[in-house]
Amino acid sequence: MKLLVDTHLLIWSTTNPSKLSESARKMLTDGENEYYFSSASVWEIAIKRRKHPDDMPMSAAAARQLFEEVGCIELPVLSRHSAEVENLPAIHADPFDRMLVAQARLEGMKLLTHDGIIPEYGDFVIKV
Repeated sequence: MKLLVDTHLLIWSTTNPSKLSESARKMLTDGENEYYFSSASVWEIAIKRRKHPDDMPMSAAAARQLFEEVGCIELPVLSRHSAEVENLPAIHADPFDRMLVAQARLEGMKLLTHDGIIPEYGDFVIKV
């Protein structure tokens, strides 16, 4: 299964795995899955680190490198992903989460998240 992993789960899995639920650990260690990170997640980390450096455990560049080192494949933000955001219902206000939803939906991926609101977008979202 192709899994697009949300930003929080990416950070927790690489810096503080104890924050992951048991179901998240199982999903993220299943050798049958392909794991992707969105370039939007790296952008989100850059913005949040600039605003609140104490709340973000790593720089965007370090995060990108670490995500690749653990075997995640980068999913670039394409213009068709950006256009798809406009078609999403106004369930979630966070622009980064909306981009991940649009990407997963268009790419036929499952979106792995801990967010309680995002699953309202459809059965392609897996809450762990």
